Amino acid sequence: MAKKVTMQQIADAAGVSKFAVSRALTGKPGVSEYTREMIIKTAAQLGYFKAEPKRYPTEQAVEQDHIADNTGTILVLFPNIRSQNRSSLYWGPVFEGISARLNEKGLDILTLTEPSSDRMFSVLNPEAIRGIITVGAISTSVLLEIYRLRIPLVMVDHEEPAVHADTVFTDNVKCMRELVLMLIGKGYRHFQFAGELPDAASFRERWFGYRSVLEEMQIQSNQQPGLLGPNNEHIRKAIEEMEIEDLPEVFVCANDFTAVVVLRALKNKGIDVPERCSVTGFDNTRAEEPIMASIHIDKEHLGKRAVDHLLWRIEHPDQPFERKLIYSELVVRDMHQTKLL
Repeated sequence: MAKKVTMQQIADAAGVSKFAVSRALTGKPGVSEYTREMIIKTAAQLGYFKAEPKRYPTEQAVEQDHIADNTGTILVLFPNIRSQNRSSLYWGPVFEGISARLNEKGLDILTLTEPSSDRMFSVLNPEAIRGIITVGAISTSVLLEIYRLRIPLVMVDHEEPAVHADTVFTDNVKCMRELVLMLIGKGYRHFQFAGELPDAASFRERWFGYRSVLEEMQIQSNQQPGLLGPNNEHIRKAIEEMEIEDLPEVFVCANDFTAVVVLRALKNKGIDVPERCSVTGFDNTRAEEPIMASIHIDKEHLGKRAVDHLLWRIEHPDQPFERKLIYSELVVRDMHQTKLL
């Protein structure tokens, strides 16, 4: 039998004091939020939070129970981030899909914004929550609390290495590859990627898809580091500080919101779009903007599939965790931008 991970082991691995580990793991003040999050992730990776073996009824008994009773409350958890809420152009339709599917199934829905404290279930009764769907980037500490309580969980557009759970994503790599191959097919050869890479797993996957095509086609990009974040303000400044001769033919952006930031920066710089420089996006939330191409994500479908998989997980608790990828459609707008080779 493996020995329990000690606080000293966590402190050694994280490079902090045992006192800091104790304060972080017990939720007491005395450490910064960054240090607390880092300690929690380190503890999780070392197996400190390893849960007791599951004690579920047999699969047959669970299925029979759900045939007779399809009631219960599903918690939909949003991050405490202004851009990731029900009113956003991206996350709003995802929530509508979740809500519509739960209504079809006759299940109650409880919507909650991630609390500042990781003790979420001090005010919620976990026994009353049948399952949880997280929408966007939820903190590691809250996800670990859900994991410790053994509540069935599906994460939409987010993953956490410290927590084993089901996830639902757009097929970011494949869709971005299709977009970049289209650009190359039109004759473009000079690219820059723009996106907040620290912000989301999906953005990093889109970056990987972009890079993989350029490497396979042996196209040099000379990527400007400032265009990779950490935030859109940083990206805007990086573009405004670029020399005219260093501007690419196309800015390939991680999403449509970043594409708009790029468009505004180019306008402030006096650059003609699309004549001198084109811009592509990803998620098709800003169709009114001069964005040459984007990936149309069926956001409601993403939410519906998250509900479908959560209900499956509730009935199959011992099956391996899954990562579902949903293909999305490339949208190319007629902006007279085909290049001559």
